Amino acid sequence: MTEPQTKDFRNDQQLIDALNRGDHTAFDTIYERYHRWVQHVALRFVGNEADALDALQEVFGYLARHASQLTLTAKLTTYLYPIVRSQAINIIRKRNRRENLPIDELGRLTAPAADADVLHHDLATLVRDLPEPQREVLLMKALDGMTQDEIATALGIAVGTVKSRLHRAIDTLKRDPRTRQYFENK
Repeated sequence: MTEPQTKDFRNDQQLIDALNRGDHTAFDTIYERYHRWVQHVALRFVGNEADALDALQEVFGYLARHASQLTLTAKLTTYLYPIVRSQAINIIRKRNRRENLPIDELGRLTAPAADADVLHHDLATLVRDLPEPQREVLLMKALDGMTQDEIATALGIAVGTVKSRLHRAIDTLKRDPRTRQYFENK
């Protein structure tokens, strides 16, 4: 019989500090807090569950190896996002080398929804067809709930660039007749 787990109330920086002191329960807590988020973000990039799980493993392996160099200045997700993205792109490249296909999947960030209605399908299609920089910041904001400052930090770009990419992405969605109704009266 396993003992019930107690909730770990340490913040992310305290967990990183504890991990660097050799407290392996800190890594377990970080994993429990963020593994679903990492897997979800990876899935948007790679498009299938098996590769998303591979990315998840790579991301937490990277975190374990580099935690001693980490001082958080933002949320841990802001630190993890570029790692997830990089690992996912590596997986896609490996897959494409294996299958001898061109790397055209790098731009695909959303997996098709199974039973989505036409309106949601149109929105997903439009989002998928946005230029990659616009799509990425839109998804980070809308799906990951990141602030503009966090997006800028994660991508290593200026906040003004984040704002303009978001504005252009939303403007494109507002102007399209298939998705205009999402933005009416808002």
